[in-house]
Amino acid sequence: MQEFTKLEKEIGYEFKNKALLKIALTHTSYAYENKKQSNEKLEFLGDSILEFVSSEYIYHKYPNLKEGEMTKVRASVVCEKSLHEVAKMHNFSDFLYLGKSERISQKEVRAAIMADSVEAVIAAIFLDGGLEPAKEFIIKNLAAPIENSTKHIGQKDYKTVLQEILQRNGNVDIEYDIIDEKGPDHEKIFTSEVKLNHKVLAIGEGKSKKQAEMDAAKNAIEKFKLA
Repeated sequence: MQEFTKLEKEIGYEFKNKALLKIALTHTSYAYENKKQSNEKLEFLGDSILEFVSSEYIYHKYPNLKEGEMTKVRASVVCEKSLHEVAKMHNFSDFLYLGKSERISQKEVRAAIMADSVEAVIAAIFLDGGLEPAKEFIIKNLAAPIENSTKHIGQKDYKTVLQEILQRNGNVDIEYDIIDEKGPDHEKIFTSEVKLNHKVLAIGEGKSKKQAEMDAAKNAIEKFKLA
């Protein structure tokens, strides 16, 4: 387990039970090929701990936020994108146990796998040392993104901004259409176009239909310098 020493220094926690950390870093593809225990159950537990700790932190740190605003802030950091950044920051990809299919087919470790491993490590820290060290890891890594999110809370999204700009001179017909989707079910990429009076303004992409529409609206604003 000596290979974990560097990772333990990165995350600021030394495991008493190193086997827990190994399980947290074991993806289902590796577990299936080698008949080992995967990190799926730890992910489940880590997700709940992450949501609780971040909720408590936001509640006490930002007492002026309303319930709906707190929910938005939490959602912005308890998500794949945010956790992927945490995993990259601590070089989790160097320590993950991945099956041959993942190693061969992916030049880089998929964001979803990296994000899930963060949740699993949170659960492993909790089981090994209790809530306090798990809480410390979460706040240390998410305090800055949470702070950033609170500064942008209440800002209008791109679709709203585009609609307000286009309707300055009266009502217009704005529509969004999903024109393409590609990739496997767990990693689909959607393509959307936004139209003004049936004329295409811009095209956008995203991991969900909503994200694709937002990206299309953003590109329309930037393309025509409407903002």
